Amino acid sequence: MPFFILNIWHRASRHQILMLTVLVFVIMLVSAVLYSSTQQVSLFTGLYWAVTTVTTVGYGDVTPHNAVGRIIAMGTMLTAIPLAGVAFSGWTASLVSIHFRKVWGLAMNKMHRHLVILGYNPILIHILPDLAARHTELVLIAPGDIPSLPANFPHINGDPTHPHVLAQAHLPDAKQIAVLGETDGAVLMSAIEAHRIAPETPIFAVTHSRRAAQTLKDLGMTHSVASQDLLGHTLATSLETPHAADFFVALLTSTRATLQEIPAPKDALHRPLADFVPPDVSTVLAIIRQNHVILPIDNPVIEPLDTILVLTAQGAAT
Repeated sequence: MPFFILNIWHRASRHQILMLTVLVFVIMLVSAVLYSSTQQVSLFTGLYWAVTTVTTVGYGDVTPHNAVGRIIAMGTMLTAIPLAGVAFSGWTASLVSIHFRKVWGLAMNKMHRHLVILGYNPILIHILPDLAARHTELVLIAPGDIPSLPANFPHINGDPTHPHVLAQAHLPDAKQIAVLGETDGAVLMSAIEAHRIAPETPIFAVTHSRRAAQTLKDLGMTHSVASQDLLGHTLATSLETPHAADFFVALLTSTRATLQEIPAPKDALHRPLADFVPPDVSTVLAIIRQNHVILPIDNPVIEPLDTILVLTAQGAAT
């Protein structure tokens, strides 16, 4: 018998909700025994009183008749009722989560190399069609109902900074994680938690300020950009060169060309980028060195570990 009780307690202690539930039943049982012995009623009546008290039903047909009974009642109400509320809400959340996983969680379990979007920003609705065209599997984690979200779009309704919510999206198996948010604080917290859970998964964060983007880079998340830089530089350049914005849009939306990063070939190392002849019908755009972009106009020398950003015709092999 002692071994059986210890085994139950060991299993309960591994799950907080189960432990709270066991504790509530223990308090009810102790209260029932004390009530029965002090109020001269049967143990069943004492248990009946404890259950109606803890569940806050309180029929009033069984009540304490002396000070000792009232003290037992106050102790039961102050301990068991709050614990029961927490335990019952936990079980309810678990049942809802199970039902939610049954609805579409099985598909999530099969996801691999998918895109995970953390947080919501109004710009998300405008870029979703492009993201869906480039990624066959993607899932959004954001709290509340998202306006204008396409029907049947995989959406986990929850806090994108909460580990249990992020676990549903299988971040370590994702191809990439995109972090958005209405504030820089939300972007920072989501990106940091995602990086902690999946340190090997590339994270691309869009912040509002340059300082927040630099903070993420200092923390090791090098793929972060400030929206003020994208919009500000694009607008400023377009004012001087009216067709610059059209060029950027055509470059990024073309169906006949694609941007690729290729490792620097061994035979090109320690040679000027101007002497590098890209494979097939590719155009060299820049060198990526330690997550910094070096333009061809600087005529850099290709070094080991460099990657070369090229514009390649769709379908051409690199």
